[in-house]
Amino acid sequence: MPAALLTINLGAIVANWRAMDAKTAETVETGAVIKANAYGLGVARVGQALQKAGARTFFVALADEGATLRKAIGPDARIFVFSGYMRGDEAVIEEFDLIPLLNSSEQALRFLAERHGEACGVQLDTGMNRLGMEGPELASILIHMPALNPQLIMSHLACADEPARPQNLAQLAVFNTMSAVFPTVPKSLSATGGILLGSGYHMNLTRPGIGLYGGEPFVDAQPVVTLSLPVIQTRTVLAGEGVGYGATWRAKRPSIIATVAAGYADGLIRAMDGNAQLYAGETPCPIVGRVSMDLITVDMTDLGDVPASLEILNAAQTVDVLAEAAGTIGYEILTSLGARYKRQYIDA
Repeated sequence: MPAALLTINLGAIVANWRAMDAKTAETVETGAVIKANAYGLGVARVGQALQKAGARTFFVALADEGATLRKAIGPDARIFVFSGYMRGDEAVIEEFDLIPLLNSSEQALRFLAERHGEACGVQLDTGMNRLGMEGPELASILIHMPALNPQLIMSHLACADEPARPQNLAQLAVFNTMSAVFPTVPKSLSATGGILLGSGYHMNLTRPGIGLYGGEPFVDAQPVVTLSLPVIQTRTVLAGEGVGYGATWRAKRPSIIATVAAGYADGLIRAMDGNAQLYAGETPCPIVGRVSMDLITVDMTDLGDVPASLEILNAAQTVDVLAEAAGTIGYEILTSLGARYKRQYIDA
């Protein structure tokens, strides 16, 4: 039996990167966030495609992710590490020429002592209360800043996907104030949502992430993934009979039920029970019964001929549509896509 097939459209990722780039001035560089194995889609292939398209600055969450990316794209790009200068990462950062984004005074002072003069970045906390130095902490080490070699000053917006939230403007003001102590160093505040807020948030460098991979809030993004699940078996279920664990779904009429090869072990979470659907071409077919570890059951009664496979991600049911059905976000759907899928890359 063929495995479920995950098709990743590299051409769509590149088109989305170019569309993000077009939203900023020519003086603003557009980087690419490629953490979590390029949001689950394959850091090597995605990184190579974006580098070929013109991306020269990449962001990862962890030093080991940066090492994997460096092996794929070679020496001619900057790779920033969001987690900064973590203990135990020193050798990896040096070997693979990674740039840590220092997020605390402890990291900054240790980096200065161990790697004096090497490239780094500085993260500021402007209100998200996650990573970065707040004003007093930054002030406490300003005397040491001339000895550092920061390539970038950055922060992250907490509410950029909600344009009307006043916290966006508040964080912008804080960032402008805090970053003013680095007048000649490039600044970065915006990921995908921040780019869409407008030019006041673009600074010198943007960091699109989810928008590259077809997700909201970039509603004009091209869909990137198609996930096709093979049909293992079909059966006729009589009216009143239950399907799946707990018999949570019972047929109201004689029904044709298809069982497909995927489940929550493949990142298709149980919370989508009764809300999501699979597609035979353009025809939606509802999921019935519980999603189990390796199997999903689908009502095919109104379809006629049963195809060899059904799609659960496509242009009609994007990662965000599926995420809404499961009560989550597109990021989680993408990054949960399992290792058992056969992966196919296309360039168009």
